[in-house]
Amino acid sequence: MASKKLILINLAIILFSAFLMLAASRSSVMVGEFPLFILSALCAYVLHWLAFVPAYLYQTERYFDLTGSLSFLSSVTLAIALHPDLNPLQLLLAALICIWAIRLGYFLFSRILQAGKDKRFDEIKRIFWRFFLTWTLGATWVFVTLAMALVALTNVVTRGIDGFAIAGTLIWLTGFAIEVIADTQKSRFRANPENESTFIDTGLWAYSRHPNYFGEIVLWIGIAVIALPSLSGLQWVTVISPLFVILLLTKVSGIPLLEKSALERWGNDEEYQRYLKSTPVLVPLPRRTSE
Repeated sequence: MASKKLILINLAIILFSAFLMLAASRSSVMVGEFPLFILSALCAYVLHWLAFVPAYLYQTERYFDLTGSLSFLSSVTLAIALHPDLNPLQLLLAALICIWAIRLGYFLFSRILQAGKDKRFDEIKRIFWRFFLTWTLGATWVFVTLAMALVALTNVVTRGIDGFAIAGTLIWLTGFAIEVIADTQKSRFRANPENESTFIDTGLWAYSRHPNYFGEIVLWIGIAVIALPSLSGLQWVTVISPLFVILLLTKVSGIPLLEKSALERWGNDEEYQRYLKSTPVLVPLPRRTSE
């Protein structure tokens, strides 16, 4: 019964993705008989499912995050390589996404190599369909996050650098800077043996409990602003992209999991309780003074 349920969930996710691909590909340039949007989107699923095979056989999750980053890069590169009439806006959009994907992929892969494993996968990777579902979800994360940008990258309508592109780039730069600074600060904090049993509350982490996620959300809002004027008709369904990033990080696999883990480690620590009460969970703001 459990296997049947997991198979049905996989099918439901694939059907949802197929609907989104068909709806968003209406103004895509064609490569032979196929919309470039769909070819670029499928790239993420092909890479994830191919990577799943050795991952399951060798019972490893080491390359999961790296596969995600490579999928972003491959989907964008395919869109750019096969587009017959690129414009500067599409090149700008592709560059911003690739810079983010390379930086995050290197950061996450370096982290798991150092840690040796990701404990979240300890039970998941033993069950074939559950582990396969994780890789399907990974591909769906790439596709849905990228969908709005893919519309702009594969669109047959030509656009130049406009006000939306300038505003979106400035927003992206802000979010990217916040994410990089926050990740760097936490990595340096963790590298100090004296901090092994405590939590970070310095730098950007003094103003937000998850500043890296705030930066991630902001940069994808920037990408959405750049892509927005490219949408028409059913393509407006891809506005789900930035909303999906926000939902994923704040309600599903980001903040909730880390907050739970932190409470298990430091829930009885008075300093941590003060940190919880005085520091915003996401948006960086000055600390609240305790009464």
